[in-house]
Amino acid sequence: MPYEWLAGAMERLAGVEPHEVLQVLGARWRRPVPAAGPMRLLTVWGRTRAGRPLIVVLRHEADLDYLIVAARQMTDTEAAEHARWERLQEEEQ
Repeated sequence: MPYEWLAGAMERLAGVEPHEVLQVLGARWRRPVPAAGPMRLLTVWGRTRAGRPLIVVLRHEADLDYLIVAARQMTDTEAAEHARWERLQEEEQ
């Protein structure tokens, strides 16, 4: 899946480095979660190589092309939910 950055998105990352975003998008365990609302957005929940839990927001452009719109660290509640999901993935393997 090709990813490109939305103009200005990299500059608006709050406490998240661009390389961390790319690590989440390339991670083995990443969870796509459709975002609510009228726009065609998808969130991807995952961890950086260092284990930091992040949510990356993507906007679908065409076919398999997505724009990286934003990213942030998961809240404690989201991180706990994601950890449960990861455990289920590991059990299924």
